[in-house]
Amino acid sequence: MRPIEAADHAALGRLLGASTPPAWGLLGKLLGDVVAVVALEITDDALRVGDIFVARELRKKRIGRVMMREVEQLAAKLDRRRIVVDDAGDAQEFFRRVGFENEGERWVRVVA
Repeated sequence: MRPIEAADHAALGRLLGASTPPAWGLLGKLLGDVVAVVALEITDDALRVGDIFVARELRKKRIGRVMMREVEQLAAKLDRRRIVVDDAGDAQEFFRRVGFENEGERWVRVVA
């Protein structure tokens, strides 16, 4: 796992299809191929997850969980006490399973 770089945009385009690659975030590679991406934004008090995407054929393989553990570690390094997801869409159950709590329209996880 590593930060997204400009050179990654072609591989991200193949993974995401029509979606625009995020400006900032983390990507996950497996055997040299980009297989996951988490779009992130740093705010004054939180690390905001804009989206998480795992290649369809690799879902249910714990890759999303590993990505979110990396996000948690990054939040701690950046002295952010919370990770926030404003729109979980169809991934609400995933975020619940990885420790987020629903706060109305958004999901929040407190970083220890």
